[in-house]
Amino acid sequence: MSKSNIPEISSYAGAAGSFGVGALTMNEWACLIGILLGFLTFVMNAWYTKRKDKREQELKDLEKEELISRILAQGRQL
Repeated sequence: MSKSNIPEISSYAGAAGSFGVGALTMNEWACLIGILLGFLTFVMNAWYTKRKDKREQELKDLEKEELISRILAQGRQL
């Protein structure tokens, strides 16, 4: 078995790529790209929502600590 060289590998890759591109119509490509973009939008929205929720929770915790500090600074008991 001989070792594959770069031109041979690129030839096979080009053949596979041209077969894949030619196998689908423009409508099918548009549909696949639309599905992919929809999925990526969902993932990014979920990620940013998770980050937003974390920031809001941290802010609530800081506000709670600040309120407790103010009460204690006035000499009152909790």
